Amino acid sequence: MIKLNVNDETSRLRSVILGTAKSNGPVPTLKEAYDPKSMLYIKANTYPKEEDMLREIEAVEEVFNKYGVQVFRPKLIENCNQIFTRDIGFVINDIFIKANILPDREEEIEAIEHVLAQMDQSKIIRFPEEAHIEGGDVMPVGDYIFVGVYREVDYPDYIIARTNMEAVNHLQKSFPDKTVVSFNLRKSNSNPYENALHLDCCFQPVGDKFAIIHKNGFLNEEEYIWLVNHYGKENIFEIDSEEMFNMNSNIFSIAPDIVISEKNFTRLNTWLRSKGITVEEVPYAEISKQEGLLRCSTLPLVRE
Repeated sequence: MIKLNVNDETSRLRSVILGTAKSNGPVPTLKEAYDPKSMLYIKANTYPKEEDMLREIEAVEEVFNKYGVQVFRPKLIENCNQIFTRDIGFVINDIFIKANILPDREEEIEAIEHVLAQMDQSKIIRFPEEAHIEGGDVMPVGDYIFVGVYREVDYPDYIIARTNMEAVNHLQKSFPDKTVVSFNLRKSNSNPYENALHLDCCFQPVGDKFAIIHKNGFLNEEEYIWLVNHYGKENIFEIDSEEMFNMNSNIFSIAPDIVISEKNFTRLNTWLRSKGITVEEVPYAEISKQEGLLRCSTLPLVRE
């Protein structure tokens, strides 16, 4: 049995579902693309190749093996992008929440049923259909749950708006002992420099007291200020729009003092090391072309 336990973003990782790039399918058409960053690379004819993405994900698995982390992988679906396991579910405390994702990605959840079968079935829940939610928007942080949302009236016009207030309300009902804080994110169907697909595209806690943040990812300045005050200005690493575009806030913590980061994130990785954090660098620039990076392709099940 897998004894689920995730209370924050940085405690020592023991068990994780890591996505797969095998049989990733053909390059999507512009109509099939879900986000402006993928569109950019489809148009430029530089959409990532399967063999490059396979190599990048295997580099992450090697780091997990080095630290003795139990790694589960999804069952293979032919010609399907199964890299971003974070979208399909998440764990808070000892509960696994199946995400309500874009309907044509439902089979990705079915591909991890062999992992879900090893859990206490009474601890697996799903919100009603109208409560849209994806794991990239949800961050347990001790007594808080931080959630990225889109609250504007044009929500239905955005395929990149993935979490709504109905889901936030269900989270609060499901975890009454936590304080759920939602953040209104900036969305753009066409400009990847102005689009925070999920909360982890513009914010992430790291270490015991630090955070990475991109101010323009937040539509409401007072919500950004709340986060800065929560962590303290001196503990925040501010990223610019280019760094946000390259997914600098989407690294992944194995422990408070160990992170996996993209090898090209020189400024960030230098800062992390200056804070006493070990940085395991991997190549992930090809996968990042799909507007997802290390946090997006991992689904933690057990942290201690």
